[in-house]
Amino acid sequence: MSTIRIGIVGHGNLGRGVEAAVGRNPDMEVAAIFTRRDPAAVTPVVDGTPVHALAEVDAHAGAVDVLILCGGSKQDLPEQTPALARRFNVVDSFDTHARIPEHFAAVDDAARAGGTIALISAGWDPGLFSVNRVMAEAVLPDGATHTFWGPGLSQGHSDAIRRIPGVAGAVQYTIPREEAVERVRAGEAVEFTARQKHLRDCYVVLEDGANLAAVRDAIVTMPHYFDEYDTAVTFISAEELARDHAGMPHGGFVVRSGETSDGVAQVVEYRLALESNPEFTSSVLVAYARAVARMSAAGEVGARTVFDVAPGLLSPARAEDLRARYL
Repeated sequence: MSTIRIGIVGHGNLGRGVEAAVGRNPDMEVAAIFTRRDPAAVTPVVDGTPVHALAEVDAHAGAVDVLILCGGSKQDLPEQTPALARRFNVVDSFDTHARIPEHFAAVDDAARAGGTIALISAGWDPGLFSVNRVMAEAVLPDGATHTFWGPGLSQGHSDAIRRIPGVAGAVQYTIPREEAVERVRAGEAVEFTARQKHLRDCYVVLEDGANLAAVRDAIVTMPHYFDEYDTAVTFISAEELARDHAGMPHGGFVVRSGETSDGVAQVVEYRLALESNPEFTSSVLVAYARAVARMSAAGEVGARTVFDVAPGLLSPARAEDLRARYL
């Protein structure tokens, strides 16, 4: 297959990560970056990479094989992914778990109308963790699955806070409750509520004149993000945010415990420890963009998720080399 031409929509932390990840994959190149900002204000990771206004994206359809969408799940992707899937093959990282079915339906309609492939909800969760949950439950049908996130910074939750009127900047950390983790790793057959498994820890910079109480209430009651958790909100200065919260570590683990016969316990665990959440997520998006390009070349159309993609399609290696090296 010829070099895969990647278009990047958005050039924040995730977009810059995608640009860096493409640079480490010799079968790919960044064809263009598309932004809602002034293109002249965007500095690509690689000098000379074309930067265009997102409003002009249609004019570049012939120069892009796959668009990787790097916007937020709360407001950007629900609109951008269906709109762009009518004209381009796309990959997004939509991560509002409760709304994935409706997002998939909207994107599938658009992709089928446009004759494109659109892969949604790629990343590590949803994404790699999703695959591991399905595999573990298929192997151990009699058991329980628990997913823990963190301790680390959540891009999606941080972005959701920053969209609240009166917020100038924010980060949110997800913290597993140690007691719950220990019980699951011990193989206990236990069910937890969301509140029993994680804490949410938010650090927020207010705009001048913002109502502190209103912002706090908007955070802790936000559906799908904070309303089901014990959430701490700490208001800090912009200087403190820049000084103490510039790093973006994250990670987590999926644990499946069960029995293969009476009294025979088995525990499966898949773990990630990430120094940079956006860079790792970007690397996952890039791998799935390769799969999308291959599925499109094979004539497939419609929306897809990570469950629909064979692992071999993610790798730049040939099928015969995969069999020789990894089976």
